Amino acid sequence: MRAMIEIDKLADVFVEVADTLVAGFDLIEFLHTVAQHAADVSGGAVGLVLADEQGNLHYMSASGDVARELELLQLDLGEGPCLDCFRSGAAVVNTDLVQAETSWPHFAPLAVGKGVRSVHAFPMRLRERVIGALNVFGGDGELLTADEARAVQAMADVATIAIIQEQAIARAEVVTEQLQAALNSRIVIEQAKGAVARALGISVNEAFELMRARARHTRVPLTGLAYDLVNAPGTIEDRLRGE
Repeated sequence: MRAMIEIDKLADVFVEVADTLVAGFDLIEFLHTVAQHAADVSGGAVGLVLADEQGNLHYMSASGDVARELELLQLDLGEGPCLDCFRSGAAVVNTDLVQAETSWPHFAPLAVGKGVRSVHAFPMRLRERVIGALNVFGGDGELLTADEARAVQAMADVATIAIIQEQAIARAEVVTEQLQAALNSRIVIEQAKGAVARALGISVNEAFELMRARARHTRVPLTGLAYDLVNAPGTIEDRLRGE
């Protein structure tokens, strides 16, 4: 029987997991850390699956070969505790696989054949959003206490928050990059408009319409044309003619 969870040790686990949430965040390394610590707390083999934007689950990490094989087996068969947990958003705890052939007629006997008897699955969810599942596989009689189940669910919750936060940061960075690119493009276009207007003795608006027409005719992005007008050698007239 496993010893009771030590609060100080569990606190150390969460500190170490939190330490991975820094610049240069590596999702696979982070999930591996979570899987290893969840295995230490639960005494079982741990695997993690995450959903893509279409809601399809993918194997991401495991504490060992057995967990990896069982995760891939569930995904291949389309049945098992991790799929039920992900679809329902509810935990599956202390399920005896010998008694679970009705629920998972293909997965259960194959898992038992690999020496696994007990199974537990914890949703990786934040409010109504479920992004994956953390799964624990144990041998005969390896059940989780209420404290152990809460601890593993807490790890799944921490992992979920970290992943969602990282996704939000990544989206914000993309938006920032797009905004900066748009600002840079606008600066170059304004410079080109002024150069064309001065060279041809026309208004800035007329210069812009001339540039737009040239960009459409040559199928060159307006920003690219503007950059060439500002930086390429030759006169403005030559550059507008493509010479």
